[in-house]
Amino acid sequence: MLYDLRLTIEYRYDASSDRTRNILRLLPGDVAGVQRLVQRRLTIEPQPQERRDGRDFFGNETCMVAWHRPIDALMLHLSARIERFEPAPLLDLSPPLEELHQELIQMASIAPGSPHHFVAASPRVRLSPKITDYGWDCLETTAEPGVTVLKAVETLGRALHRDMSFDPEATDVDTSPEEAFENRHGVCQDFAHVMIAALRGIGIPAGYVSGFLRTFPPPGQPRLEGADAMHAWVRAWAGKQLGWVEFDPTNNQFAGSDYITLGHGRDYGDVAPVRGALRSSGGQDSEQAVDVLPLEISAPR
Repeated sequence: MLYDLRLTIEYRYDASSDRTRNILRLLPGDVAGVQRLVQRRLTIEPQPQERRDGRDFFGNETCMVAWHRPIDALMLHLSARIERFEPAPLLDLSPPLEELHQELIQMASIAPGSPHHFVAASPRVRLSPKITDYGWDCLETTAEPGVTVLKAVETLGRALHRDMSFDPEATDVDTSPEEAFENRHGVCQDFAHVMIAALRGIGIPAGYVSGFLRTFPPPGQPRLEGADAMHAWVRAWAGKQLGWVEFDPTNNQFAGSDYITLGHGRDYGDVAPVRGALRSSGGQDSEQAVDVLPLEISAPR
């Protein structure tokens, strides 16, 4: 499936900011066996006085930008064309959960894709006894004895979808997984962080995926421009034979051809689309608009 992707992020500052510096993770790329980049363009206004493109430890593409003069607004616009491949049928080649630890300790590599980086706590996802207990309880009540790793991932993701409510007003970008879990409300970032904490707690390496999800308007209703949003889901290591699998607890499904990957890491902090520092006073406002359009209904370029 070919998609046209458009993302606009705007910031407006109460007072002009001086010496602004950001790291942008807004450039989708190739993901082996998952997606292929056809073309892309990132426009930054005002034009930065410094720009350096590169990659971070996990292989995500980064764009480091800086301004050494006052600016009172910032606009980031991404346009890209991505081919997302239809996933192959997911065969359960994963080991029983109790055997995963043995496979993990046999993994000698500490390359960026190694599951060893995704086992322990990370800056935004601590190991929580309450969330770990919830994970074990889900397996005991809904999964058969000798559950495989893949089935454990699916069981936990579906349980979180059942037990948590999507609520864009309940949390913000700094809400901890413990708080979101305690209140059972949150957005996709919270669903993903809670699931990651639960998976790590029961011994399954897990990380965070940032990207986009094609959405569908209600039956009979026109599609609204900018109605899509940036999205987050979970990747989990299901053993050396099956490798990494991706599940979206917010929407109760494995990630498929409607998903476009932007980056991945241990938690949101590793893939934040805009991160940096500025010197200013007062507050700021921001707006975001996303369109994920199948090519056959995409507007002419």
